[in-house]
Amino acid sequence: MEPVVIRLKRGRERPFVHGHPWVFSGAVDEFQGDPVVGSAAEVVAHDGAWLARGLLHPNAALRVRLYTRDQAQPLDDAFFAARVDAACALRERLFTEPERTNAYRLVFSESDGLSGLVVDRYADVLSAEVSSAALVPFLPNILGRLAERAGTQRIRVAASDDAVEREQLDPAALPVSSAPAQVRIVENGFRFDVDLRSGQKTGFFLDQRMNRVRVASYARGRKMLSAYCYTGGFEVCAAAGGAAKIVGVDRSEDALARAKAHHALNRTTAPVEYLKADVPDALRRFRDAGETFDLVVLDPPRFVANRAQMEKGLRAYKDINLLAMKLLAPSGILATFSCSGQVSAEDFKTMVGWASVDAGRTVRILETLGQPPDHPVLAVFPESEYLKGLICCVE
Repeated sequence: MEPVVIRLKRGRERPFVHGHPWVFSGAVDEFQGDPVVGSAAEVVAHDGAWLARGLLHPNAALRVRLYTRDQAQPLDDAFFAARVDAACALRERLFTEPERTNAYRLVFSESDGLSGLVVDRYADVLSAEVSSAALVPFLPNILGRLAERAGTQRIRVAASDDAVEREQLDPAALPVSSAPAQVRIVENGFRFDVDLRSGQKTGFFLDQRMNRVRVASYARGRKMLSAYCYTGGFEVCAAAGGAAKIVGVDRSEDALARAKAHHALNRTTAPVEYLKADVPDALRRFRDAGETFDLVVLDPPRFVANRAQMEKGLRAYKDINLLAMKLLAPSGILATFSCSGQVSAEDFKTMVGWASVDAGRTVRILETLGQPPDHPVLAVFPESEYLKGLICCVE
């Protein structure tokens, strides 16, 4: 397949000189060649100066995903195998005690130079989520190399919902999955059963692994509310950390059933109650009933998927944080998170400040949290820093 030349509009080359991996349609002046999905794309400045090489999707808003700024480097199987090797080598250095933690992110898309692919390791199973239709022809080689490095042939492959809609990625075009429906993992010494078929994302929220431990360090003797609790990761850690009582809220009945099972699996002894409810409604009911908590965890889904949703999403974050602050006893602890990549750390702190003013509470930030090292942030790609967290004391 002959490469396509993508000429940028005048003055639009600077981000790509610095290494940003995404070329959107608005930056493209013209195509030269036959533009088909998966074509190698030579991206050049308006004056013709070569900038980078990537893979093309001529009909998507994200027009080109860039992989190399080395003009002599072809995008072939050897190139992608080398990227896989580098990603695996980093994780092999990070995780040296599989008896304590055997679940982590093995490939983190742009941060590992493999834009459009996320792969999580769950014990001896790999769970891959594909968000680029252009990358599909290279997947058999990439996944084969990952399986070789990981020592397993059990691989689940799925298309992200966004890619199916945005890039018309056909899930039937992906390699056939060979993974079981469920796998048991160990995280920080705790055991969890991960649903690989119907669980959210690749099956489990591995990005909160270190934050669960930090939040649990505040749990001893406290009555805890965990909102958007999913399958109980925060609560299991908090129970082991000495929480006096735990209430979890989520709208998924299946997730709550798994959360309860995880307490039994880990033999926690703290009293635990799970409620199936819409979280904002539940928070208002607690407020109206005059119920208070000593520790509140807010771990909501992504409220802001694009810039058009920013105002509405920040308002939603503010609403739940305001309600949580009103539920906290004096000197209570609020652990609040955002997984919206469009929301910056400063935006998130500002939102918490707004909520504190409206709640009439004095809020002090004790800790600033983020992603673990298996979810590295690419310095020239701020979009890769998506997870923000604050642990606050609320007076």
